[in-house]
Amino acid sequence: MNYSFKEEGDFKYVEIGEGQPIIILHGLMGGLSNFTGVTEFFSQNGYKVVLPELPLFSLPLLSTNVKSFAEYLKDFIEFLGFNQVILLGNSLGGHIGLLYTKLYPSKVKALVITGSSGLYESAMGSGYTKRSDYEVMKAKVQEVFYDPEVATKEMIDEVFANVNDRSKLIKTLAIAKSAIRHNMATDLPNITTPTCIVWGENDIVTPPDVGTEFNKLLPDSDLFWIKKCGHAAMMEHPEIFNKIVFDWLNQREL
Repeated sequence: MNYSFKEEGDFKYVEIGEGQPIIILHGLMGGLSNFTGVTEFFSQNGYKVVLPELPLFSLPLLSTNVKSFAEYLKDFIEFLGFNQVILLGNSLGGHIGLLYTKLYPSKVKALVITGSSGLYESAMGSGYTKRSDYEVMKAKVQEVFYDPEVATKEMIDEVFANVNDRSKLIKTLAIAKSAIRHNMATDLPNITTPTCIVWGENDIVTPPDVGTEFNKLLPDSDLFWIKKCGHAAMMEHPEIFNKIVFDWLNQREL
């Protein structure tokens, strides 16, 4: 993704297209490039796509948690002056979107989550005792996907660099623990925002049962499955993912 970043105040973000705002929320191990297919498709089909770079490593350690990221999102949306947005989040990004929607329901027109934390996830912040071993980290990144070839060298290099940076590793562990502690099972039945749940049938980070549970607990949700797909559906099968979400938004007149 070769879009230029805007840097204003505390915010660094990409904004492309015109129309209904869709704010994309990346995960703990995934950057904005994970959403290239989503960004290109929706920005060309009547939506303004906005991708903030979440402050995963820039907040003080005590503020490195899901709630602080939801408050950062609140400040970001107010800064842009948006009235109602569609939130689309993967993994930790889905969790942040869910919490923001719980706290500020009038601001969210619709929510799209894929491989979201918030109910259960295998500990993405663990297993770093051999973090200096590149091949171990490569395997850890590859297992996120059904097809390990989706994990590019650039992606593996970035994760390897982050987990071998002591400050970033400490914050990665803090975020992962925060996501596990911040279970939203009792909150979800009160979130009435229309929600599109897209899940990989082969996700081992947030297994298929998690997607089913989200659908059960969220009152106004629809669940869609993608075959031969792991934790990041929008990367592994972007065309299928985009069609599911686009058709759902149109059917819901969103």
